[in-house]
Amino acid sequence: MGGAVVDDNPSTVKAPDGGWSWAVLFGCFVITGFSYAFPKAVSVFFKELIREFGIGYSDTAWISSILLAMLYGTGPLCSICVNRFGCRPVMMVGGLFASLGMVCASFCTSIITIYLTAGVITGLGLALNFQPSLIMLNRYFDKRRPLANGLAAAGSPVFLCCLSPLGQILQYEFGWRGGFLILGGLLLNCCACGALMRPLEPTKKEKEKEENKDVKKKTPRKLLDFTVFKDRGFVIYTIAASIMVLGLFVPPVFVVSYAKDLGVEDTKAAFLLTILGFVDIFARPTCGIIAGLKWVRPRCVYLFGFAMIFNGFTDLMGSMADTYAGLAVFCIFFGISYGMVGALQFEVLMAIVGTQRFSSAIGLVLLAEAIAVLIGPPSAGKILDATHRYMFVFIIAGVEVVISSIVLTTGNFFCIKKKPEESHCKEEVAEIGELSKLEDKTPEGEGETTQAAEEEQFLKEDDKQNGEVVTNPETCV
Repeated sequence: MGGAVVDDNPSTVKAPDGGWSWAVLFGCFVITGFSYAFPKAVSVFFKELIREFGIGYSDTAWISSILLAMLYGTGPLCSICVNRFGCRPVMMVGGLFASLGMVCASFCTSIITIYLTAGVITGLGLALNFQPSLIMLNRYFDKRRPLANGLAAAGSPVFLCCLSPLGQILQYEFGWRGGFLILGGLLLNCCACGALMRPLEPTKKEKEKEENKDVKKKTPRKLLDFTVFKDRGFVIYTIAASIMVLGLFVPPVFVVSYAKDLGVEDTKAAFLLTILGFVDIFARPTCGIIAGLKWVRPRCVYLFGFAMIFNGFTDLMGSMADTYAGLAVFCIFFGISYGMVGALQFEVLMAIVGTQRFSSAIGLVLLAEAIAVLIGPPSAGKILDATHRYMFVFIIAGVEVVISSIVLTTGNFFCIKKKPEESHCKEEVAEIGELSKLEDKTPEGEGETTQAAEEEQFLKEDDKQNGEVVTNPETCV
């Protein structure tokens, strides 16, 4: 029986930064698009579900909430699966789950069964695709990783602009059942993207280094590495990200309702999200290019902090908008800042924890963010019900994001002292030591034969020179 190749990703394997890496990037682009855009695109079918099952809007909204909760909350489970089976098998199975959930949902006769199929099963399938795709992107890119993260993150607004109109067409032509069935078929593309994530194979030299390390230090492989909590940078990042998520997703949820309360038509109000998404498409790759610059990349954490504080102040300024033009300007600046945050959030985490611990770190971070995702928008809705003013909703969201920026930047500046030059020197010294050891291990017989050959060559050249003195750079002192 043949065994599947597990992508253990030894520490000595060098990231290709090209070639098949672009295929991996394309797969990550598609997976990111499905993972973030699908929970929003499903909302197109809510009116038909309300009409057929005789339920309220809040009941149908639970479908998107469960999808997001599964995407974030199953992070540790995905980390364990990746560390046990590898990225490619987990993504293939996840694609099947995502498709199966939507196909089964098309035959449901109650909203509870839709929660279980379109919510839990499809959400689990998307989670099993999203996290491994980011892990593989981290393994295939090093020098160009900021650009790769920015391009992959652009999948979210691109797919949102495509899936929402597609959902409306499917609903009009085939109803919600036919639409769910066709979307389930589209989600099978996640399996194709998973097939692109082939494991990296080390070269002969890299295999020798890995074998030497295994001989020196044999440690059992952990399915979920909790030692990341010993890293101050990871703890600061997790706290800051959890605070940020409390307010980050609030403005896009309420901006359309805000415009309608100002007397704006439904179509014009919905166009605000189109503006936001269009700006977001270009903001993410652009920010990835900027983050990859030589001077900027070592300070990527502070660029992320700037993006967060930019987003927070945009929310504060948006609270003062009282016209449609003001909300349109708000959506432009929010799209820029939101795109910057989306392009940098996982790049910064990769830089903090490194390739080896990233699979465990991202699962734990997503679990912490899942709690904040479930608290943020509902609490903002309660504030709106109590005050009946959108201004307070935007102000609280902006303050939360600004606080997260302060926690990240000040914590990184005062609590973390990095010495990259010393670490690089230590790595070079270790490599030189390994090479010298390999040279010392050469057999004695080979040394004697090479020395005899050199003596014979010297005697021949001495006879040819006929007593002339020849100066050779290798022999002169």
